[in-house]
Amino acid sequence: MNNKIVKTSEIKIKVGLDQNNIPIDLKWMATDSEHQNLNDCKSVNISIWDPRENNSLGINLWTSDLRVEEMHSHYFRTLMNMTNSYVQATKNPFAQKMMQKFCEDLAKETADWEEVKDK
Repeated sequence: MNNKIVKTSEIKIKVGLDQNNIPIDLKWMATDSEHQNLNDCKSVNISIWDPRENNSLGINLWTSDLRVEEMHSHYFRTLMNMTNSYVQATKNPFAQKMMQKFCEDLAKETADWEEVKDK
C-alpha cells in the first residue's frame, strides 16, 4: 500500500453572518470540482474524527431561511449517507437495514408530529 500523498484537494465553506452572528448565507466549493466557483447551500454538517481526543467534532450550520421541511429532508438524507459510508467502511451487515427502518419510522413520526403541530 502506497501512503505517499500524490495530490491534495481543498473544500472551502464561506459563511455570511448577520449582526447577531446568525448564518444568512452559505457557500461552498471544492478544488477538485469541475466548477471552480462558490455554490449556494442552506445547510452544512461536518463531522471530523480527532484521533488525539478520540472523539468526533461537529460543525452544523444552517441559514435563517432554511425551511423546516428542508431541514427534515437534509437530516434524514445525511443519516442515510453516513450509514452508507459506515457500511462501506466497516461491512457491518446490520447497519443499513436498521438505519433505513429508523429513518423511515422517524420520517413518519415527524410527518405526523408536523401535521398535529400545525393544527
